[in-house]
Amino acid sequence: MSRKIAGFLIILGAFMIFEWVNLGFNLADGHPTSFYVVHGILIAVNIVLAVVLGVIGWRGLQGAARRAPAEDRTGSAR
Repeated sequence: MSRKIAGFLIILGAFMIFEWVNLGFNLADGHPTSFYVVHGILIAVNIVLAVVLGVIGWRGLQGAARRAPAEDRTGSAR
């Protein structure tokens, strides 16, 4: 995985967490309980997905950092 893609995944995960937590705080009162249950499930699922994307991105960055010194010694770039 390239560093650009890994960085994008980390930024996307952070944005998703920010956006869905912000939505959770901005839900207005006065809706039926089912509205809050559905939105709570959506928020929870999307936060889990954001964490998974962030972990994949972080591991991709670590892998790119480990590959960089090896590529310098061999003289080949990916």
